[in-house]
Amino acid sequence: MLIPVVLSGGVGSRLWPLSRELNPKQFLPITGDVSMLGQTLLRANELDEVSAPIIVCNDEHRFKVAEQLRSHSLESEAIILEPVGRNTAPAVAVAALKAVQADPEAVMLVLPADHVIENIAAFSEAVSVGLKQAQKGQLVTFGIVPTAPETGYGYIACGKDELEGSFTIDRFVEKPDLETAQSYVENGSYLWNSGMFLLGAQSYLDELASFAPEMFKFAQASLENAASDLDFIRLDRAAFEACPSDSIDYAVMEKTTRGVVVPLSCGWSDVGSWSTLWEISDQDARGNVVEGDVILHNSSNNYVRSDSRLVTTLGVSDLVVVETADAVLVAERDKVQDIKAIVNQLKADKRDEASVHTQVYRPWGSYESLVVGERFQVKRIIVSPGQQLSLQMHHHRAEHWIVVSGTAKVTCGDQVSVLTEDQSTYIPLGTKHRLE
Repeated sequence: MLIPVVLSGGVGSRLWPLSRELNPKQFLPITGDVSMLGQTLLRANELDEVSAPIIVCNDEHRFKVAEQLRSHSLESEAIILEPVGRNTAPAVAVAALKAVQADPEAVMLVLPADHVIENIAAFSEAVSVGLKQAQKGQLVTFGIVPTAPETGYGYIACGKDELEGSFTIDRFVEKPDLETAQSYVENGSYLWNSGMFLLGAQSYLDELASFAPEMFKFAQASLENAASDLDFIRLDRAAFEACPSDSIDYAVMEKTTRGVVVPLSCGWSDVGSWSTLWEISDQDARGNVVEGDVILHNSSNNYVRSDSRLVTTLGVSDLVVVETADAVLVAERDKVQDIKAIVNQLKADKRDEASVHTQVYRPWGSYESLVVGERFQVKRIIVSPGQQLSLQMHHHRAEHWIVVSGTAKVTCGDQVSVLTEDQSTYIPLGTKHRLE
């Protein structure tokens, strides 16, 4: 059984202000009409003889993951909720433990939720090549054939032994400087470390128990003591918090003698920064990438994105300009790796812009604050079809509801009514009410 394991725990801070902690980049349609998580799920679903995926995600994102599955008519083997982030090795460990319960011979295709792959056929072929090795007990990673001397990626040095389209691993290399990266590209035996893997579930657990026994112990305890919550598996907080934090590379792949790498050339990107997104997007004749309501004049090699209003530029080059309803980023394109410093400052100042947008998502839909004044607030509330808000009561505010689209069922005290477009109702202070 081939089980996709999708890792969706990241917060995507390098794509702020579009990506926020509670609505990170994997849930956004950054490179098309479908979110990055949606693209990953659909891509995995097209593989031969593949089962429903296991998704490991942040507890705060659970309803977003469930909605992504629902919107693409996909089922999951499990949605595992991490109470805290502990990097990729523990996340894959709990997924492996769950996979072994479903099939002791299961092979996991481990995929980050936020990667772009343009050539699906090449990706599928590489999976077929790697699967032969994973079924023999090898731990397989995918190395991207470099297209440039990239300093933002780690590298994998291929060994001399070829194994039916894959290679033994000589060593893993940290992110290099430009001169070293250039030498790797010229050498021809170095690949970008993609962070994607094909692992026999039990093989991975055996190696983890050997090289990182504490991690294995606490990951196992977190799943054994997990609680079921609707469609989710909620890992035991105490056990998972006690689990050492480390990546698959450091915890297992750099130590195992069973590692192999499959070269992959498929138009891959981890979309790790605004400059990367500029590089992989369609550019106009002057090298500009434009999203939204944007007018450029005498400007070149810019990435300019507008989400809520008109953005214009005049006589500028090599900039990233990103506008959202509550924040604007203006940065030199070669400095965007430092955006994390902005996000850290927002967190230190306890500003909401680090974690949430003006539009806040809930299991039933979303709401957005349009105007906030003294003693009043105007919100736009979107309730998904068939969904409802909880029955609630406010002691310090009354509410006026106006239906601008669709049909609403309103509970106000003992009265239940149905409102349609342009109709309104009043919710007095201290009255139990519900919208559905």
